[in-house]
Amino acid sequence: MEFTGQLFPTVYGRNLIGELKNFIHRPYLIVTMKDLWPMFESSFDKNLAGVYFVDSLEYEDLCRDQARLPKHKCIVGLGGGQAIDVAKFFVWNGDRVPLFTVPTVMSVNAGFGHRTAVRFGSQVRYIGWAVPEAVYVDFDVIQKAPKYLNWSGVGDIFCYHTGMFDWKFASERGKTEPQWPYDADLVNQARTVLDTVLGAVDDIHEVNEKGIRTLMNAHRWGGGTYHNAGWNCRHIEGYDHLFFYCLEYYTHKHFIHGQPVCLGTYIGSLLQKNEPEKILDAICRVGVDIRPEAMGITWKDVAHAIKKMPEYTREAGLLYTSANEIPAGDDFIEECHQKIYAAY
Repeated sequence: MEFTGQLFPTVYGRNLIGELKNFIHRPYLIVTMKDLWPMFESSFDKNLAGVYFVDSLEYEDLCRDQARLPKHKCIVGLGGGQAIDVAKFFVWNGDRVPLFTVPTVMSVNAGFGHRTAVRFGSQVRYIGWAVPEAVYVDFDVIQKAPKYLNWSGVGDIFCYHTGMFDWKFASERGKTEPQWPYDADLVNQARTVLDTVLGAVDDIHEVNEKGIRTLMNAHRWGGGTYHNAGWNCRHIEGYDHLFFYCLEYYTHKHFIHGQPVCLGTYIGSLLQKNEPEKILDAICRVGVDIRPEAMGITWKDVAHAIKKMPEYTREAGLLYTSANEIPAGDDFIEECHQKIYAAY
């Protein structure tokens, strides 16, 4: 795939994690999750500055913890979105040391984004700037992760489907952001990426090398063009992510990112009359379960979020999308309910 945009240097292969200790700067700090470390500790030598276990994404917590970190000349972000986001945060927020990242799962695109997701109370903000020396996609590592987590990574690509629609929808009504006028070339690139991933759903379900390369290349492109288009997210998200934020806001729950995003992508595509059957089929074929009980919530929670979308997005000052104009009443919500449950 040939696309415009500054993309992170990325290495694909096997046993990559075992080679890291042979070329990264010493002493190095590992940023990871406590439950992951026992699986990977033997891949690193004893010459560590230390290991930081992520247990919060709150800005104040991270600043406090960073002040207590041992001296180090390099940071390795090892894990999913949270571990890599915190590693990027530490590099940006004062360390200014080389960064290497090793995603252990395909569930989110955080490994290919310049900014880091940090919480300020109930709000997530994307701040900072960090570029790794390289992203190491180790097939052995990815394939050890729970499949349902790897499958959920399609959420950050399938959402292009509703995002592209909403960008044009807003543009036709004069509701786009002044700095992000509708860009047909960028949309065509996004559509090509989306179609490539839709054509590889069976490989992604199997988590084979082709599936891993396809999905991670798509994440890489999304992160690169978000940066290269002036922090423009219009081509890669719309109703889908706004629904996720709305659902999280009203339920006060944290989710596996790709599940509510996939749910929002399907609901948004149905609202838009934008090939919803194709999207729902792809979600099911990959293996992502978007039924509420699979996310620890109820259909009542989903229905409430759908109804609250216009109010929530307006009050939060979020993107103008199809949710702002197209009615989503009880009949629409019941149609969503029936079609989702019929698919599983």
